[in-house]
Amino acid sequence: MDTRAIKIWRAGVDAVGGYAATRTALAATDGPTPDRIIAVGKAAGDMARAALDHFGSLPALVVTKDGHAKGLPDEVHVIESSHPVPDARSLTAGRALRTSVQGMGSGTHLLLLVSGGASSLAEDPVEGKTLTDLQTLNSGLLADGLDITAMNIERRKISRIKGGGLLGAFPGQSAQVLAISDVPGDDLSVIGSGIGAPPDPCPFDCETRIIASNTIARLAAVNAAKALGLQVLDNAESLHDDLPTLAKQIGPRLRDMPQGVIVLGGEPTVVLPPNPGRGGRNQALALELARTIEGTEGITVIVGGTDGSDGPTDAAGGVVDGTTWGAGAAEALKAADSGRFLEEQGALFTTGPTGTNVMDLLIAVRD
Repeated sequence: MDTRAIKIWRAGVDAVGGYAATRTALAATDGPTPDRIIAVGKAAGDMARAALDHFGSLPALVVTKDGHAKGLPDEVHVIESSHPVPDARSLTAGRALRTSVQGMGSGTHLLLLVSGGASSLAEDPVEGKTLTDLQTLNSGLLADGLDITAMNIERRKISRIKGGGLLGAFPGQSAQVLAISDVPGDDLSVIGSGIGAPPDPCPFDCETRIIASNTIARLAAVNAAKALGLQVLDNAESLHDDLPTLAKQIGPRLRDMPQGVIVLGGEPTVVLPPNPGRGGRNQALALELARTIEGTEGITVIVGGTDGSDGPTDAAGGVVDGTTWGAGAAEALKAADSGRFLEEQGALFTTGPTGTNVMDLLIAVRD
């Protein structure tokens, strides 16, 4: 296993950390001090911490995934919620967000910090829709292999806070939205199903900025590879397809690649069987690629979610080489149980929460 692949992957993720990206963005902004900070998404904890360090103590609400709120002051209102499928806490979080925004005065200023994962972490459904409806919708969307843009269009249809709905309840003077993008094209109306998108028309001053993205992460990974003396063979956001298609496209390239490094980003899709096993799209793609490079010497491939989690697991993805594929691998892939197989091979890639979320990164190093 070539540890340089891990160094390069981490360099990419570190460059888009929620704390650093938010501090840098705020330092370059001359806007008013906010009267309230609201942060929602997997990177919400680190983004809110950066804003509080910049402005000082302010009323703040943070909605994030379990275990992603460490380091925040005690006075911050934190709601930890469920991802990728909402639970009752998601409804609590959604109502808290809407109530917090609605409760601001007419001359107030809001700082809204948005990152990926908000679609599941917070929801306030339209009248007639229940938690069961939300769970059924999210589980179906995840299992059907739709891309994030298509999924979030469906999520917005039953939400009072997505697609501009949350800021539509804001009665104040101005809002600033800083977002970390986990979607192709960095479209604010898609990130978190548009939970940070302004209403149309917008009755208040609203500034929106994308402060971190997959492009920035890949550039940092490329620079790290060059610093290690590696030739960069490719840098592209090309992981936007279903797993079998990506494996057929990428696998032969990796098997036959010369010395150097390939850096790819995006978000694969996967169609799940009934009663899937343990794993996520990154673990599954890593194992699919392990099949192609079986027996190939000198190559290491990492496929990992930049937030440090992959589907409903606590692993970021997988790190594989020419020795990973073996007996039981094909059965594990078919059963969507790649996580169990990779763990048995010592090939799970586990980082813990990273404080950001800019889709996925694939790093392949050939020595």
